[in-house]
Amino acid sequence: MTEHLNVSDVVADVCARHAEAVFGLMGNGNAFFTANLTARGLPYVSARHEAGTVAMADAYYRASGKAAVATVTYGAGFTNSLTALTEAAKARIPMVLVVGEAPSTGPRPWDIDQLTVARGLGVATLTVAAGNAERLTEEAWSTARSERRPVIVSIPYDLSNEAAGPQEPAVLQQPVKRMEPEPAAVGRVADLLNRAKRPLILAGNGAVISGAAPALVELGDKIGALFATSVMARKSLDTPWDLGIAGGFARTAPLHLMRSADLVLVAGASLNAFQTRYGSLFADDAEVIQIDELDDATNPRVSCFVRADARETALRLTAAVAAVDGGWRSLQPEITAPSFGADRPGNEFAADGRLNPRAVAQQLDEILPAERTIVQDGGHFCGWIPMYCQAPDPQGLMMVGTAFQSIGLGIPAAVGAAVGRPDRMTVLIAGDGGALMALADLESAVRTIRSGVMVVFNDAAYGAEIHQYAARGLDDTAMQIPEVDFSAVGMALGAQGVKARCLNDLQALKDWVAAGADGLFVLDVAVTQSEVADYMRESMAPILAADASAAARMERG
Repeated sequence: MTEHLNVSDVVADVCARHAEAVFGLMGNGNAFFTANLTARGLPYVSARHEAGTVAMADAYYRASGKAAVATVTYGAGFTNSLTALTEAAKARIPMVLVVGEAPSTGPRPWDIDQLTVARGLGVATLTVAAGNAERLTEEAWSTARSERRPVIVSIPYDLSNEAAGPQEPAVLQQPVKRMEPEPAAVGRVADLLNRAKRPLILAGNGAVISGAAPALVELGDKIGALFATSVMARKSLDTPWDLGIAGGFARTAPLHLMRSADLVLVAGASLNAFQTRYGSLFADDAEVIQIDELDDATNPRVSCFVRADARETALRLTAAVAAVDGGWRSLQPEITAPSFGADRPGNEFAADGRLNPRAVAQQLDEILPAERTIVQDGGHFCGWIPMYCQAPDPQGLMMVGTAFQSIGLGIPAAVGAAVGRPDRMTVLIAGDGGALMALADLESAVRTIRSGVMVVFNDAAYGAEIHQYAARGLDDTAMQIPEVDFSAVGMALGAQGVKARCLNDLQALKDWVAAGADGLFVLDVAVTQSEVADYMRESMAPILAADASAAARMERG
């Protein structure tokens, strides 16, 4: 019965049927909606900045696989959320964002055209009214899940407390069927696999989402293939023949094998510049086959594209290919050895006396519990943890901000991850620039995270800019940051912490873990600016070489 409910109540009722968590910041435009959810006892986490609400819901899904509600008010509340919303849209994260909207009678002086703004981000908006609030909110949830994207439900301000009245019946969308491959495409790819001498199967996050991992392993076992994954699909393949992460985070020995493959079957991976190691991941003569539900191949190196579901295609390929006895695997027994791809201990200090981030990452891998959810903010520092720290499964390592090339979403994302997986320790990895940007929600992290560590790789700079632009001779004044002690900031808000200037200082973290790891521990690590992550060095090599060549030509001229 809806005759005694207002429009906000109806939207809240639908959201309560679909979600187990709400992340929000209350304002005039969403007050009635938010109060309905909190009054009924639905778990609610209040952010301190609107970007945090969406980042929390995003990370909650990445950690738990469950879609959540985010909610903000109209106007400035809505615009404050846009960076996190764009990241969620580009990363294909399902959620429903309930926002306030200008009155249905027309905009006020401070209102903006939120529908046009959202459309520019690639996010659909459903604006509810009396009579259709239930139908449109149900549609939002169905679309968010079936199409894996955020959807906005907008409540005009003058209708938020209006009687909802009788509701139009909800029309639920039919489950989307898996996209099956064309038989001719299966035959063409099977012929290529049968001819390959050194096949490599590269699984991405799309393969994880579609449940394709077991089918890909079965296919690889039949043709004697080796495997690799994108960083988001790490630990998704149950096989001893997994070379680990491909692309910018690949280790030297596995990378050598990846580059020697004569055929690479890519399932559900984007093949962006970073994932392909700026074009150097594949041998020049390697056949590259991509399986994806997108309209076209995502990289010019793809020589054969199959538009289909990864799992369905892998099953059909397994039935179509000829079995190989040993094959490439018989020549590579060392990849099952514990020493294969192992890391040598990094030097503790750089030449400037500050810590080497490689050594810090290796120590963290030993200190922190194996059952962990690693939340990485964006920035130069993101090169260390994926290479040197283990994650228990694909959900155990998330890279927030990378889809939109953003920094500053890590702290609220850690909150969402902790709510999504309270059984695991939450490990936030941030840089000093991104941490300063997101400080508003450090209080949220202290308040919400039951057991977590915030690690700040503090080089007193915007490290990515230092290594991309100061390295090319640009003045670095705007790239430097006066050093902040984030452990002191955290302790002022109720966390524990320490400023680490040598590896022995990590003993405080060890003691905290041994004592039960209760609450949030902020570890501020004074790292050097001089150490460049492998992925950054490789991306900059051709640029620096071109600069040097241009300078030489100018001197000769």
